[in-house]
Amino acid sequence: MKIILASHNPGKTKEFRELFAGTDAEILNLDDAGIKDDPVENGNTFLENAAKKAEFAANRLKEKCWVMADDSGICVAMLKGAPGVRSARWAGENASGEAIVAHTLAKLAGAPPERRGAWFECAIVLISPDGKSNSFSGHVMGKVTEEPHGTAYPKLPYDTIFVPNGYQKTFAELPDETKNALSHRGRAAELAKQFLYMQGLLNKPRPD
Repeated sequence: MKIILASHNPGKTKEFRELFAGTDAEILNLDDAGIKDDPVENGNTFLENAAKKAEFAANRLKEKCWVMADDSGICVAMLKGAPGVRSARWAGENASGEAIVAHTLAKLAGAPPERRGAWFECAIVLISPDGKSNSFSGHVMGKVTEEPHGTAYPKLPYDTIFVPNGYQKTFAELPDETKNALSHRGRAAELAKQFLYMQGLLNKPRPD
């Protein structure tokens, strides 16, 4: 089963390939599909932006196939849910991962641990070859650290400053298998996979 991921992000592509590992899904991104431009992400919610991305890709594919898009970000309680849908542009257009992290930590400078609560949200939209759309969501609670720890994959800078509840390490420090099992994207992707299993479109991984 071929699924086009509506993203150019190599870090996100890697995560989705890991999340669908063991199934018969082939995850390709926009670059693989020959789509070089980017969708306009001007929605007010993660779901709106995920839908815009999915529709953007579906309308540009030369062959009809399944399209998957996600939109995700970090929401900080002390900042009234910011940066939220603006997570990628929080520090300005085309800001580096380091700049995004520095900007976020500056906003929380001096805040004690009990006021650094945050959560990641993710919305996934699947569009079938005949144009039908389904959506799934996931979130994970945690807190923002006082400084970055670990090395993030490209364009996933918040992983270095987010510690999920029940853990002592950031997403960037946790093993990929652990992170994918509890992350917002992992939870939303699991719901998407269950949907595809129930439709008989995706084979479940065989037990070892």
